Amino acid sequence: MTQQQNIIGRLAGVASAALIFGVATPAIAVDSASAEFATGNKTQMARLGVQWNWEKRWWESGGRHLGGYWDLTLAQWRGSRFENRDATQNITDIGITPVFRYGADSGKGLYGELGIGAHLLSDLYDNNGRRLSTRFEFGDHIGAGYVFTNGLDLGVKFQHFSNGGIKQPNNGVNFGVVRIAYPF
Repeated sequence: MTQQQNIIGRLAGVASAALIFGVATPAIAVDSASAEFATGNKTQMARLGVQWNWEKRWWESGGRHLGGYWDLTLAQWRGSRFENRDATQNITDIGITPVFRYGADSGKGLYGELGIGAHLLSDLYDNNGRRLSTRFEFGDHIGAGYVFTNGLDLGVKFQHFSNGGIKQPNNGVNFGVVRIAYPF
């Protein structure tokens, strides 16, 4: 199996799982927009996103449920130790992530979330002794946050990028992320 067939197979698996769980959503009606700022491994990231909420809910009980959203993002990474020397590396990242969120039925208050999605980088990452050998990367995260009564969503998350062992080296890259989002 070639590397491209392996990547296509993994993407098909993620898409199939999302469809099986009934998380398809209208393609036009954007529900919210977000801005994120992150740092890790001598790399800073700024990311903008749009989200589409899922209509499907699971485990409804006591005023809480598991739901989720699609997160389409565009990010800029800036590493300050390119090839492990005092040089910069700028990478653009486009990603799509199905995110599962556990929170109140009202959509307000505390929540926890996790997701794993697909990202395409404009270049191979090589910063501070950590390398990613493919432009295709999986991005998984776990996070928590709070949605205020006016809809403002403030959150934090830990995010990890890796190619899932498609090709070596695959050191992975970790970010601490601060997120702000607002519904339309």
